[in-house]
Amino acid sequence: MNFLNALNISGSGLTAQKLRMDIMSQNIANSETTRTQSGGTYRRQLTVLRSIDEGEFKRELTRAGGGKISSGRIGGRDMTANSGGVMVDRIIEDRSDFIPVYDPTHPDSDEEGYVMMPNVNRTQEMIDMLAATRAYSANVTMFNATKSIISNALQIGR
Repeated sequence: MNFLNALNISGSGLTAQKLRMDIMSQNIANSETTRTQSGGTYRRQLTVLRSIDEGEFKRELTRAGGGKISSGRIGGRDMTANSGGVMVDRIIEDRSDFIPVYDPTHPDSDEEGYVMMPNVNRTQEMIDMLAATRAYSANVTMFNATKSIISNALQIGR
């Protein structure tokens, strides 16, 4: 695996986690939005990440292992097959139920006085944001470590 590939992998992680945090921020900002441009209550948005298959990583891992890769299975998934970075595959709506809140004075309340509030749980969004922040930080650390290795390798060549 070359150094630029390692930087690309870290960069893809940074990009994906930043978009993930942006979506979570949007969810928190709209946690009380009962009327969107399309007319309905705001639905929580989720990011779906997928790995980018580089193939080179698997080839190098096979070569380094003497032509054999041990089964890197975690939770029934093959973790060695797709290891070339990550990208946001799509952004989907959370189809869980809206939260009914009794507020007969609200302009969007129904005949019984209930308002259907967005399916956004601020606590869950903050926990997810913390996880995304840590993943972002890990990618920054990896990016900086790779830069340091490149710099040290260039110093050896002098």
